[in-house]
Amino acid sequence: MDGLLESLLSGRAAVMHGWAIATAATVAAACALVGTLLVVRRMSLLGDAISHAVLPGIAVAVLAGGRPGGLFVFAAAVATSLVTVWLTRLVRSAGGLSDDAGTGVVFTSLFALGVVIVTAAASRIDLDPSCMLYGILELVPFDTVSLAGIEVPRGFLSAIAVLVAIAAAAVATWKLQVFTAFDTDAAQAAGVPVTAVTGGLLAATSLATVAGFEVVGAVLVVAMLVVPAAAAELLVRRLHHMVVVAIGLAVVGTCLGYLAAWRWNASAAGMIAVVLGIEYLLAVVLAPDDGLVARGLARLRYAWRVICEDRLAAAWRAEEKGALAMGAASPLQWLAVAWLRLSGRVAMRNGRTALTATGRREAEMVVRSHRLWEAWLGRHAQLPLDHLHPPAEWVEHHLGAAMRQRIEAEVGGIGDPHGSEIPPEA
Repeated sequence: MDGLLESLLSGRAAVMHGWAIATAATVAAACALVGTLLVVRRMSLLGDAISHAVLPGIAVAVLAGGRPGGLFVFAAAVATSLVTVWLTRLVRSAGGLSDDAGTGVVFTSLFALGVVIVTAAASRIDLDPSCMLYGILELVPFDTVSLAGIEVPRGFLSAIAVLVAIAAAAVATWKLQVFTAFDTDAAQAAGVPVTAVTGGLLAATSLATVAGFEVVGAVLVVAMLVVPAAAAELLVRRLHHMVVVAIGLAVVGTCLGYLAAWRWNASAAGMIAVVLGIEYLLAVVLAPDDGLVARGLARLRYAWRVICEDRLAAAWRAEEKGALAMGAASPLQWLAVAWLRLSGRVAMRNGRTALTATGRREAEMVVRSHRLWEAWLGRHAQLPLDHLHPPAEWVEHHLGAAMRQRIEAEVGGIGDPHGSEIPPEA
């Protein structure tokens, strides 16, 4: 009997945790969808402001008889967010503050006002200041309604409704949102109602924020709004791909964060934000174009190309003087010569490197770029002859065929300032 009771309790606990994870993941998806547009429009700070500034609207709505998570509270939050935007613009225009300073003044003042209202009316409303700040995700599964005989948490139903509403609005206004996000002035000139589009985005931000209050609170909902979208921006380049990746990162981070909090008996909201932050750090490191690994590999590839091209140019110059090139002088140069041999661009003759036909063409273009740049500098820069070589040694690895032809046309096909012949274009 004890074993059966323990099994039933364990199964009920798993169901409770499952509902909590589902609620948090749904809220995270809604926040990531809205947050993507906020990040692209560089309005993340305004999203932060709204997530804090709606607190007085929620508190007043609850004092007026609204229920946390109800329609009245949602409407009050949206109205407060629009007031926040209006006050931010008013402070900026009347007080002469910058955008970020004006936003900071308004959202901190409204957030503080909300905290004062909640604490002063704590005995009359069902709002706990700590829960408003950090969420009550662990208790969400205990506030349920019956649907077809199944007890479903109210928070999950609210989160689903918000996600569906935001997704429907995004689909209906997607082209307008994209146009406004990437070129606001052109959108306005084309007749797009930019103010209405921005207002709709801010209203959606308010809905997502209110849905996130019960899950992670006013402080950490900012992580759900900004971090997955910021990470997705590093990983992909197209906006609709960014939305999908941001939602995926938000849902995965939420699930892993909750499970980690369950494992180590920590705050679920705090752990979710930590995991989202770790995801962002991984994106910074592993992003395919701008990540630390990609940039490091690009530098290594460039350094390797320079070493190989330098060895080819050295071999070409040696052949120009009627001799075989000298052997490599360092381990890296030995590796470069080995790679050039493997790739069929040099061959070994009597222990020295000699160019193949393929290697000679490549070497000629490196030497051609070098001497053309020296000729251009000799004509346009007042530099001594012994100062022309260092800049040409760098530029020789970057000039393309079109630029070489332009430089050759300008310098008139003469040799370089040292009297050496410039090889023809391959």
